[in-house]
Amino acid sequence: MGEPGREQRVREEATWRRATFLELFFDLVFVFALNQVSMRLINDFTTGHRLLFSEAAPTFLLFLALWMLWVSTVVLTSRVDPNSWPGQIAVFMTMAGGVVMAVAVAQGFEQRALVFAAAYVAARISRQLLNAIVRPAQRAPIPLKVSIVVGAVPWIVGALVDDLLLRAVLWALALALEYGGFALGLGRTVGVPVAGEHLAERLQQFFLITLGEAVFVSGKALSDSDFGIPHAAGFGLAFVSIVLLWRIYFYRAGAALPLAITRARNPDRQSVAVAGSHLLMIAGVVLAAVGFELDIIEPHGRPEPQWLIAILGGPALFLAGRALIELQVFSRVSRSRLAGLFTLGLLIPATWYAPPLTTGAAAATVLAAIAVWDAWRARGRELEPPAPRI
Repeated sequence: MGEPGREQRVREEATWRRATFLELFFDLVFVFALNQVSMRLINDFTTGHRLLFSEAAPTFLLFLALWMLWVSTVVLTSRVDPNSWPGQIAVFMTMAGGVVMAVAVAQGFEQRALVFAAAYVAARISRQLLNAIVRPAQRAPIPLKVSIVVGAVPWIVGALVDDLLLRAVLWALALALEYGGFALGLGRTVGVPVAGEHLAERLQQFFLITLGEAVFVSGKALSDSDFGIPHAAGFGLAFVSIVLLWRIYFYRAGAALPLAITRARNPDRQSVAVAGSHLLMIAGVVLAAVGFELDIIEPHGRPEPQWLIAILGGPALFLAGRALIELQVFSRVSRSRLAGLFTLGLLIPATWYAPPLTTGAAAATVLAAIAVWDAWRARGRELEPPAPRI
């Protein structure tokens, strides 16, 4: 469990560039959680061929809670040695809460709302109690403590009320408090630096997990189909799109992310900004995975305009987050990202009455054009060093 006194140490600089086996084990919970979120979203988009805000918003709230649980743990293990016994206990307690939350996701806003909320609150507060008991070198900032404790009230009250709209309002309030506390509190831990390279690597790993989940969703959709040519074409289109998302993410800015955090004038503020950008990108990929499923199971289906939220909105959300990452790393945004967002917007009226496979092909073409433009610009050029503004 580690030598005596090790629990008093912050994460050693020698381990900044790698995730421990415990952290990789921790991620397995969120592989399952992302799958549950994707399945719930697919149900939102396909049940009755209608999508109302009241149907999709609860899934988004559940996703935000899972993301906060993951990213707050990553920040913790980017400061405190995860191989110390308090670090291991904190990670395992979070894993236990994450597993229960993931199991409850399918009905996490309905019949299992109390299970979901109680698991989340227990995971968040138990870490603070452990921190108070063992008194490690890193203590949670006051804004973060307050947001967690105060936010627990609307979580539990929201789970107990019967009105789903009121539950959504209360849970949205709780998340706003916690996200605000996270952003304000991250930069207020004196003397304990964030391991920037480690944090960047963990965010990259979670992005890859999200791409893997998109592959799983697409493969399952093809497996459940009759393997007809249109379905196979939809799967091929989904696979190409996933590869393009990977390529666009890692081209320059994604690869230079670790240096961008460590070279920032305020690494803590840069970490908050980068985590927010990854939230957008990961949400975009999760949404795009729903679009991939629609391309496969309904390649020539009757056009449903609300499906454009997934087929075009997913890639658009990813590009928006990717543009922010570029701004945070290089203090600029490539024209190809902005052109891609503009083109996806133009595709909305153009594909309003088009079947999913046609719309998905149009979205993939936009992503391919961005990747080709990136490759063309990279010819004979030296790697650009990070130049963060923060």
